[in-house]
Amino acid sequence: MLPAAAALLGAPDAVDALELTEQVGDVQRVAVVLVDGMGWHLLPELAADAPLLASVLAGEVGRLAELACTFPSTTPTSLVSLGTGTPPGEHGILGFTVKLPDSHRVLNHIFWRDDPAPGAWQPVPTWFERLNRAGIRARAVLPAHFIGSGLTEAAYRGAQFHATNPRDDYAAHLAEEVATAPGLVYGYTAELDTAAHVFGIGSGEWHTAAANVDALLTRLVEALPSDAALLVTADHGGLNVPPTSRVDLDADPRLAAGVHTVAGDPRVRYLHTADGATPDVVAAWSELLAGRAEVYSRDDAVAAGLFGPVRPEHLPRIGDVVVTCTGDTAVLATGYEPPEVARLVGMHGAATAAELAIPLIAFRG
Repeated sequence: MLPAAAALLGAPDAVDALELTEQVGDVQRVAVVLVDGMGWHLLPELAADAPLLASVLAGEVGRLAELACTFPSTTPTSLVSLGTGTPPGEHGILGFTVKLPDSHRVLNHIFWRDDPAPGAWQPVPTWFERLNRAGIRARAVLPAHFIGSGLTEAAYRGAQFHATNPRDDYAAHLAEEVATAPGLVYGYTAELDTAAHVFGIGSGEWHTAAANVDALLTRLVEALPSDAALLVTADHGGLNVPPTSRVDLDADPRLAAGVHTVAGDPRVRYLHTADGATPDVVAAWSELLAGRAEVYSRDDAVAAGLFGPVRPEHLPRIGDVVVTCTGDTAVLATGYEPPEVARLVGMHGAATAAELAIPLIAFRG
């Protein structure tokens, strides 16, 4: 996505693999807005409360294409894949949570600040940095509490940050930045994903969030200068997980046997095992979750290309065993995670089409 946006702006070495130039023509300004949780398969249901998205689906405005996010289909991984234009095995943000090498401590990338140091933990240059080196302005309009976090540095390093507060008019801030100067402007909204997690996809709260997102995008489209493009995408899709589809590894000693640290998220689990226990853990989980999950050793998961090519220094961040759920199964880890994780209704992270497929919507001013 960002290499294609950079190519629109004339950045050297930027490849427009999405053929955006043919869609939007010659532009001097590009706004990229990521709507957290706006999966491709959710668009028809979203359109019921979203006139702009309904018009896009009807082919009346904008250009719509289907893309895929990287695996795991979780926000930290996807944001850094977006920012760097590389797969997770290259940039190293390999899950919602990962175990720190040589430690039993688990890093939650959402609450990460400066330990480990972002530049060392995620070493790949971002497209914000690359645009700056090319003399093209790159800005990010983000909630104030995002700025200075490890994840923000990993994904958007090099951007000129513009902080907003909850009471601010976010659409006006984005539109003003686009109008102020040529270059790239990035924006992000989490309202839809939060409603999906807390209340469920299809809930009244989720539909209200859909209407709010649509109103934001409508204002941006209406404010686009004639030499600007707006690109709207997502970081993942999602699905609701019913109570009957939840498995708690801490409630079943057969699943807990041989496991000393658990990371990942309920749809993709990284299991770090005691010495020599990996084959037995793979066998036990394969038997007990047959038809509900794919179970890999680390070597097999890497060989299958789940993460793209993996740098050797990033390998320990992946569990000795990787469990990726199929259908609507989720693996809880109540002994390792805060209780609110088990209360989530909507989830994502695995490799199903419902979680990986995301839209790209292109508008021209």
